[in-house]
Amino acid sequence: MGVVNFLKIISAIVAIVAATFIFPIITALIHGETKMILPFLIPMICAWIFFISVFVLTKKEKIKFTIKSSFSVVAVAWLSCVIFGAVPFIFSGCFSNITDAFFETVSGFTTTGATIFSDVENLPYCVNLWRCETHWLGGMGIVALTVALLPLLGVGGFQLIKAETTGPDKGKVTSKITNTAKALWLIYISMTVILFVLLKTAGMNYFDALCHAFSTLGSGGFSTKNISIAAFNSVSIEWILTVFMFLTGINYSLFFYLFTGKLREIKDNSEFKAYVAIVLVIISLITIVICPFMSSFSDALRISAFQVCSIISTTGYSTFDYTLWVPAAKFLIFILFFIGGCSGSTAGGIKVVRWVVFHKQVKNEVFKMLHPHGIYSVRLNKKVGRKDVVFNVAAFMMCYAVLVVLVTFAGTVSGLEIFDSFSGALSMIGNFGPGFGSLGPSCNFGFISAPLKWVYMFAMLAGRLEIYTMIMFLIPEYWKR
Repeated sequence: MGVVNFLKIISAIVAIVAATFIFPIITALIHGETKMILPFLIPMICAWIFFISVFVLTKKEKIKFTIKSSFSVVAVAWLSCVIFGAVPFIFSGCFSNITDAFFETVSGFTTTGATIFSDVENLPYCVNLWRCETHWLGGMGIVALTVALLPLLGVGGFQLIKAETTGPDKGKVTSKITNTAKALWLIYISMTVILFVLLKTAGMNYFDALCHAFSTLGSGGFSTKNISIAAFNSVSIEWILTVFMFLTGINYSLFFYLFTGKLREIKDNSEFKAYVAIVLVIISLITIVICPFMSSFSDALRISAFQVCSIISTTGYSTFDYTLWVPAAKFLIFILFFIGGCSGSTAGGIKVVRWVVFHKQVKNEVFKMLHPHGIYSVRLNKKVGRKDVVFNVAAFMMCYAVLVVLVTFAGTVSGLEIFDSFSGALSMIGNFGPGFGSLGPSCNFGFISAPLKWVYMFAMLAGRLEIYTMIMFLIPEYWKR
């Protein structure tokens, strides 16, 4: 791929992100934050001038992708959006240094939700909105949005979405990848609007409802309140968010099948059935464990359901500090840090489908020991899966484990306790947000050292892009022609 085409794609992606600055600008105007308009307006205008200039000068150039170039485009696109998205933060005056501005931006776009702020309620409205909006943009995928809006990328759009989408096995739900991206984004937008209306009806004001709709559907976790969802003290709001956090952890392709009447695709989906089973089992166990310490069974069930859906979907909201629970309940929550949501969802983590493949392969190995001459295969969605999926899962889990070890080591070098550092590594790579100990749900990441924040930024990006897209640049063979 030539430099010209590369610039065309990156400028288009950044221009689309720039267009979403209009919402913080409108928010600033509504709330009289006139000094906050230029930090959003100037970079927005500059991005569009650059995009139009590049597009006009290169409109005759045809875009062609290779597998190698698609990974380059996705990685550079995300880095460009992070840099561009940090500009309003840097010039807003809300951050004491550039490192914190970048950390908050990376945490936003990767839908991690780890914040450096201890008092978000004193931030300007437009800054809080942009924090939550980065979750929404990064949740479904910045590149996927660009493919949906710009047909010029349709030629190689599938390669781009494969490099950005989570999970070991990617496919199309329609014949054209552009239509697939449009369908998924339409579902995503519709669910956001529905959640916004429900939250407003349940008692949130317009601003809080919009911010939390962005954060929830993006499975991010940034809130406009210092104590997160607990600040609203509303049972109805908690149940609404619990349901939508559960939904956003599901593969969005299944919603497409639901709306098009292809119910068998949902019924036969191995990952979906495992996801539902995990959620129900963990909620039941935690409810039983914490019930003696709660005022009623309904409170125990509500708190348990909310926290389980929050963690498994990697949203990271909290209504109760789970680090204060009894050890058995904390252990059950800790298990979820090794799972995450479904592939093709906005959730992070290892993904349920990989554990399904792992479980089925272990089962096959046991049967092979009992019946050496038998022929066994991994069946997903009632179909025989490709053999390379097992190797893909094994390789990914190995890379994931190695990265967790390295990031944990970096945390201990920086001064964190071993378990705090380990949970922090799981949180950053899995894009969960809160961890345990000094990085728990009632804490923030403002106190950690600047070098560790940069390590965590790399970990968040690597986790969001499924590790390979980021570590590929560290391999010498990648740079050889």
